[in-house]
Amino acid sequence: MGTKVCFSVALAIFLFLMFGSAPAQSPTGHPIILHAARMLDIESGTIVTPGEVLVQGDRIVEVGSAVKHPADAEMIDLGDSTLLPGLIDAHVHLFLHPGAEDLQTVEESVPQRTITATLAARDDLMAGFTAERDMGTEGAGSADTAVRNAIDDGLIPGPRLRISGNAVDILGGHEDANHFNPAQHVLSNATYANGVDELVAVIRQQLKEGADFIKIYETGPDTIRDGKFSTIYQYTEPELATAVLEAARVGKHVAVHATGEPGALYAAQAGVVSIDHANHLSEQTMKLMQEKQIFAVPTFTIFEYFAEHAGSPAQAARERQMLDLHAQEFPRQLAAGVPMAVGSDVGPFPHGTQARELVLMVKYGMTPITALQADLLNGAKLLGWDGQIGALKAGYFADVIAVPGDPLKDISAVQNVKFVMKGGAVYKK
Repeated sequence: MGTKVCFSVALAIFLFLMFGSAPAQSPTGHPIILHAARMLDIESGTIVTPGEVLVQGDRIVEVGSAVKHPADAEMIDLGDSTLLPGLIDAHVHLFLHPGAEDLQTVEESVPQRTITATLAARDDLMAGFTAERDMGTEGAGSADTAVRNAIDDGLIPGPRLRISGNAVDILGGHEDANHFNPAQHVLSNATYANGVDELVAVIRQQLKEGADFIKIYETGPDTIRDGKFSTIYQYTEPELATAVLEAARVGKHVAVHATGEPGALYAAQAGVVSIDHANHLSEQTMKLMQEKQIFAVPTFTIFEYFAEHAGSPAQAARERQMLDLHAQEFPRQLAAGVPMAVGSDVGPFPHGTQARELVLMVKYGMTPITALQADLLNGAKLLGWDGQIGALKAGYFADVIAVPGDPLKDISAVQNVKFVMKGGAVYKK
């Protein structure tokens, strides 16, 4: 038996043991009809009763209270549930899992972490997240390129992915193993780029290795003194502008980790696509974000998780204070018209549980429909799939989930996804 055949057999056995049988695909030429008590029209913000979606291959053909019922169609009746587009998480870390983040990136090999990432991708998909943006492998380089490609090739189940490879950071920056003995030369969880020349070189290398966008750490560390939030910026506005221009040269974007000022302002002035975390934004920054339609991605869930799983009472109090300040700032950002997208920062907390982010966004100031529109409509735009995902419309990819009850009345319904279809393939039923 040839080497390639042996590898294929081994891979098939591995995938079967890890994931079970293959997902049920829509038979060639045979459509699927999804029927439920309700369906969300995300653009109008209304519930259609009942709801039906006609799927052919990997696309939606028709939606409405009643669609055509071809004689050869398979009917899937989901009962007292609501059909809605597959969820989108714009800030995930597939290569991280709960535990000491700095230690797992040192102790675990890249192959081991890649296996972890495949399992995380599966868990996220089964929780209803059919598209995600991986915001850095945290030291695993461009291994997320392989995970994305394996999903796209149908080798493993997982969401549609936009990936950044290693994030970009300065020497001594946010992800640079600052808590270790420097003499041990522990590697940074991000790729060094100091100054514009190195930024351009690193961006070109990231893109060569398959990155869909560039993730840059713009701030850190964060502190709270006398009730006021403070953070250190890492790149100047001209440096970030150079990065944005270099990415734009090949049709790509730059997203930044930026918790506060002045780093968030520098990022907005430079024209990044999103400012992730956005704990505190100045009036000037919010105005620029509204004008340029730069998305804020609040990531409340990670702050809540750290507060609830801190190593000491003092650390728990600090994390809770960080979350409280973030929650107090959020209504100001909404009032200023800052466009929102939904990202959880899942990885340091368990994959597949990140629908909690939608619950927290509602808790802190959004309505269920505006939170879902931020997730689905804005998420599709942020990931570059506008017009293809994020809504149940003819011609869109057949990424459809079902949740019990009505999520516009109780947003927590999204934490209990009972059906998952991605690209016409049923993964959970």
